[in-house]
Amino acid sequence: MTDDDLALLDWLAECTHDPLKFVLEGFPWGEPGELATEKGPDAWQVEHLKAIRDSLERDPHQPIMEAIASGHGIGKSADAAWLILWAISTHENSRGVVTANTENQLRTKTWAELAKWHRLFIGRHLFKFNATSIHAADPALEKEWRIDAIPWSERNTEAFAGLHNKGKRVFVLYDEASAIPDIIWEVTEGALTDEGTEILWLVRGNPTRNTGRFRECFGRSKHRWRTKQIDSRTVKITNKDQIQRWIDDYGEDSDFVRVRVRGVFPRAGSMQLISGDVVEEARKRRIEANPTDAIVLGVDVARYGDDQSVIAIRQGRDAASRRWRRYRNLNTMQLASEVHKIACELRADAIFVDGTGVGAGVVDRLEQLNLPTGCMVFEVNFGGQPDAQWAGDQARMAYKVDEMWWNMAQWLKRGAIPDEQEIEDDLIGREYGYTTDNAIRLEKKEDMKKRGLSSPDNADALALTFAYAVAPRASEYAASEHDMHRRARSRDQATGY
Repeated sequence: MTDDDLALLDWLAECTHDPLKFVLEGFPWGEPGELATEKGPDAWQVEHLKAIRDSLERDPHQPIMEAIASGHGIGKSADAAWLILWAISTHENSRGVVTANTENQLRTKTWAELAKWHRLFIGRHLFKFNATSIHAADPALEKEWRIDAIPWSERNTEAFAGLHNKGKRVFVLYDEASAIPDIIWEVTEGALTDEGTEILWLVRGNPTRNTGRFRECFGRSKHRWRTKQIDSRTVKITNKDQIQRWIDDYGEDSDFVRVRVRGVFPRAGSMQLISGDVVEEARKRRIEANPTDAIVLGVDVARYGDDQSVIAIRQGRDAASRRWRRYRNLNTMQLASEVHKIACELRADAIFVDGTGVGAGVVDRLEQLNLPTGCMVFEVNFGGQPDAQWAGDQARMAYKVDEMWWNMAQWLKRGAIPDEQEIEDDLIGREYGYTTDNAIRLEKKEDMKKRGLSSPDNADALALTFAYAVAPRASEYAASEHDMHRRARSRDQATGY
């Protein structure tokens, strides 16, 4: 071992309980290269690195649990990278897990930032970095001395349950912690029980939800967590012009600015388009539709093995009284036949089909079949342009699917849906964000699945019924339909009379 290596090891030993010293001295601040114009960490980073140092110096075996809620662009990923490198470098046989709200966030942001700082770290040769872990370069130590990047899964929590490392150091970091489900928190909490062990559990992110364990860190569990909320405007590296545009567009106290700038939890349920309270009321509500309201079918066509095709049926404010249909493993011809049969039974006025991908085949087949008089088939492109660029409260839509979901969200406040948990889960699970030009954009289905949620097939089917306006039914026809429906409901269920 060279003198330089011995000096490096001595320095790492000095940093064992001092992450601030590690950050200030472990990277080439101000030297030619990537950090030429950088002088060191921001004030908020210095403050919380000092807090970790002081806690460890007081009692290294008292678990450190720190929660940071913040606006955008404050340098959370860089801070996470420093702490990962410090945690693994300054204590022998450290073990840890890093996860994030989605696999994409974990791989392309959190872990990508670690790659940069590992490259700049003066002790980088001591640890091997790859796509899923950072571990000791010595092959004999790599299984015991490592921190892994692990996408969370509610169906596979073993990685979070096996964090015991008695007498050494355990490090856990959650990035964008609002969206990590309670079960992962609970399993992690149960694993961090070793006595005589240095335990650090750090969670951070934009406060996108006002429920869940991340929110509780700042509420009923605040006595257990050291918390900090950081306004993006107070951090030197943030884009102040963009922040001001957001404030001008949405207002200082809007949920968007609260979450994305001020680091404050939203008043609404989250960056969730449809709240659970609204859906719960819609499940309880029962409405007799106006007989002149059009009967509309929304057909969401399954594309993947785990998904299902759904036919939602709505007449005005009533989407509850007629049974929705769900199918798995039907080809497009079979599904078109089912849609045709239902349309004829109900004498539907319009059929809206998700024409993306294989759905176009359903549209083509329906146009070949004899549909009820006046019934029109519409192919809807979820990724197409919205009909109206602006919704009622001046929220701008990015795509057609965003517009349909927005209209559905407003309708749910006075409409009725089937009293089924599956439908509620689909409606409330999807989040939304904003494009670079501040248009509302729904969360992608791939990202929902990475969060452990299913494709919202039921919600998409109902949303399709809001694709375009449909003219009311003719009064004479509607009256006869209403009378037929009334008489059918008065029949004896056993005899049919």
